Amino acid sequence: MLAPRHIAVFGGDTAAEAIRQCRRVGFGGPIWPVHPTRSTIEGLPCYRTTADLPDAPDAAFVAVPREATVDVVADLAARGTGGVVCHASGFAEHGTDGAALQQSLVDAAADMALVGPNCIGTLNYLDGAALWPDQHGGRQVERGVAVITQSGNIGQNLTMQRRSLPLAQLITLGNGAVTGVADLVEAMLADSRITAIGLHLEGIDDVAGLSRVGLRALRAGVPVVVLKSGTSELGARANLSHTSSLAGSDVLCDALFRRLGMARAHNVETFVETLKFLHVHGALPGNRITSASCSGGEAALVADLAERHGLELPPLPARTETSLRQLLGDRVAVANPLDYHTYIWGDLPAQTACFTEVLDTGLDCHLLVVDFPRDDRCVDGPWTTTADALLAAHRAVSGTACVVSSLPEGLPEPVGERLLDAGIAPMQGIRDCLAAIAAAVHIGEAQRRAEALSPLPTPTTATEAHHQLDERTGKTELAVAGLTVPEGVLTAAHAAPDAAAGLGFPVVVKAVSTDLAHKSEVGGVRVGLTSREQVRDAVAEMAALTDEFLVEHMVQGAVAELLVGVRRDPRFGLALTLGAGGVLVELVRDTATLLLPATRGQIEEALRGLRIWPLLAGFRGPGADVPAVLDAITAVAEHARSDDRLVELDVNPLLALPNAAVAVDVLVRKTAASDEASTRRRTGTRIR
Repeated sequence: MLAPRHIAVFGGDTAAEAIRQCRRVGFGGPIWPVHPTRSTIEGLPCYRTTADLPDAPDAAFVAVPREATVDVVADLAARGTGGVVCHASGFAEHGTDGAALQQSLVDAAADMALVGPNCIGTLNYLDGAALWPDQHGGRQVERGVAVITQSGNIGQNLTMQRRSLPLAQLITLGNGAVTGVADLVEAMLADSRITAIGLHLEGIDDVAGLSRVGLRALRAGVPVVVLKSGTSELGARANLSHTSSLAGSDVLCDALFRRLGMARAHNVETFVETLKFLHVHGALPGNRITSASCSGGEAALVADLAERHGLELPPLPARTETSLRQLLGDRVAVANPLDYHTYIWGDLPAQTACFTEVLDTGLDCHLLVVDFPRDDRCVDGPWTTTADALLAAHRAVSGTACVVSSLPEGLPEPVGERLLDAGIAPMQGIRDCLAAIAAAVHIGEAQRRAEALSPLPTPTTATEAHHQLDERTGKTELAVAGLTVPEGVLTAAHAAPDAAAGLGFPVVVKAVSTDLAHKSEVGGVRVGLTSREQVRDAVAEMAALTDEFLVEHMVQGAVAELLVGVRRDPRFGLALTLGAGGVLVELVRDTATLLLPATRGQIEEALRGLRIWPLLAGFRGPGADVPAVLDAITAVAEHARSDDRLVELDVNPLLALPNAAVAVDVLVRKTAASDEASTRRRTGTRIR
């Protein structure tokens, strides 16, 4: 379907436009119009029905009313058609009736590939095929990036870009009723002419499928960039009204993209610039860059933005500094970023020598900042000389080079095309350029650890009613799983003072009930009790909440309090959240989320990324027992994976001590009633 030998088109004027666009983009195979009454369309003879076609078409573009679309698709599937693009709207994005009609369309397609419905179509600029009923701005290329978008308008806009991005394929997915993102990415990975893949997603319905092909792309060295909309409540509602997509939790989407080494862009400009950089240079081995410009203001701007994106501008090697000082003179302060001033402006040999020295440093990426003048009001000359100098330097020493304009319009399209042909990335906008470089660095890191990754499993969906375990039962489960919990006794009110004395003061007393999720908010927790009398008074004050109490030895000396939580999402499966715990959870919102399964190394990397990490590592004092913390988090993750009934598990806080990690508060929710309550340890016995 994506690279057809022959194409059938169904419909009237819309189908005629698709024929014109196919011809314009260079399609050389036969095109077969199908119409029940017209004799010709665009000078081509019409066939009355699918059965009359001379052969089963590789691809068909169907632009007929939505009810008729189902019958046409059924006929094409029966004929053995390779795949269909369904242009009509009015399916699942239009309520219950539309959803029923879409299911009929899915049934009609059977095993045939189908893009849409509710989409503009597909464009293949590699082989010259346009199943597309409107104008587009692309042209045939020998290699380039492929884009899949759930928005037809965004797709059409991308074909009109003037940023020298070579588009190889563009597919507007629409409702994605049959053939989804994972299927299309898999097909694109089979084409060596595709250098990078861009995904504009409004929702992710097949997380396991995207995980599978994302991992395959990572191992194949094909970078993937994602533009995900629907991060706000209004955005999600707009998505739903547009394509019936489910937006999903943005935190979980981020976790998925990080796991798969997919670079995330938050606007169309960054999306395009990142794809363009990756097309030219691919992933990068490191984050050390150089920058050269003839302006101190531009140099400072690059330095500031590079720091925000985690990119380093290291000092130039001594050899390079010496050569540049001799070349540029005493009035130029040689540094990285380099302001080479205008003393050599317009001097081709001097600029070539300067840029050669910079490129020859062996760092990971090299920027030349230059904005070209308006061609309708100004005269060029030295600006083109500057580009010529970089091109000559690049031929001499190669290197990963970019020309970047501070404003997007500061790099004319003809200049961009010339740079692109020479293997230099023409980048438009300093901020987006540095974001693209940072993305290439992150993708490179992910590619190097790709072999250790595993695809996400298809999530199990829990439909039964949820119930909450009481804290004692939850802690018993986690203790069996390997977590350290405080020594404690489950007791009735009258026996609580004796239980506390037996444990040794100070103690913590908690109300125990399956109805108490946040005990501290209703007065169900007392800490730091140091006598029988205090325990008796605390139990009396909590008597209205429950008739069972958990008395625990109070754990002291924590370096930090952590949150360790697991949630089961119906589409993403199990998600592990780590962060600052206790009262800091909502105050500082310092968290990281991983999709399970996750390795111990991935968990440690997430922990190191938290703002609370310096406390764990030892900030102006002793650090925590980090291996014990990792043991505890890993035990929580493995326990969650082993229990199909688990819906939610919160350890908050997990106390990180200098020599241990202790789970002092636990909340567990599961599906369906189970026998935990009947096997709970008898009142009055200890848990360690």
